[in-house]
Amino acid sequence: MAETTLGHTDHTAPRPQGLRGIVADVSSDQRAFKNVSWGKAMMWIFLLSDTFVFGCFLLSYMTARMSTTVPWPNPSEVFALHLFGRDIPLILIAIMTFVLISSSGTMAMAVNFGYRRDRKKTAILMLLTAALGATFVGMQAFEWTKLITEGVRPWENPWGAAQFGSSFFMITGFHGTHVTIGVIFLLIIARKVWRGDYDTGARGFFTSRRGQYESVEIMGLYWHFVDLVWVFIFAFFYLW
Repeated sequence: MAETTLGHTDHTAPRPQGLRGIVADVSSDQRAFKNVSWGKAMMWIFLLSDTFVFGCFLLSYMTARMSTTVPWPNPSEVFALHLFGRDIPLILIAIMTFVLISSSGTMAMAVNFGYRRDRKKTAILMLLTAALGATFVGMQAFEWTKLITEGVRPWENPWGAAQFGSSFFMITGFHGTHVTIGVIFLLIIARKVWRGDYDTGARGFFTSRRGQYESVEIMGLYWHFVDLVWVFIFAFFYLW
């Protein structure tokens, strides 16, 4: 160890380069994102991987639709509801989209109040977000039931190309699973916020350091992603 001009020992040492530097960073618990917690970093990595999955699903759907020689069903007719004596196209899908986009707004407000350490408003807004998400899933279950009753299956449907059924159940089912998981975690975190676990630093799953509402923000990242994916599904599957 080198001596400084003041006679004190200099504990700084040159940082290893190359592969040894990477090993030194990992072994010393250095974060890849210096100003971002591991929770946020891992959520962003998960969302990136999920983006590729949804992207592959939508690309597969577009490929199947453009390559089939059998006429593709008209979404305006397939997803119409018979109300007030006539068929209204895409009315249920429009309501579902409005509900899910509205839940993104309540989630954003929950994160905002989380920053302010207002646990009651944060918990209420998260519960409202969960209620909107559950409403979306319920309407999606109604949509599935309606189409199954009308004869839609993953291998066939009464309106044309057989690939329509498999594409519909795969894409909307995968997205609906994400929403359902999000609702469950919203309820878990909202309960922790309401009890004040993030204020007292109570031990347990999804509990940040005392005074930190980081889990609310991480939940917000996931929920906004789910909403954004639905916008693409709505545009490519229902409007095309």
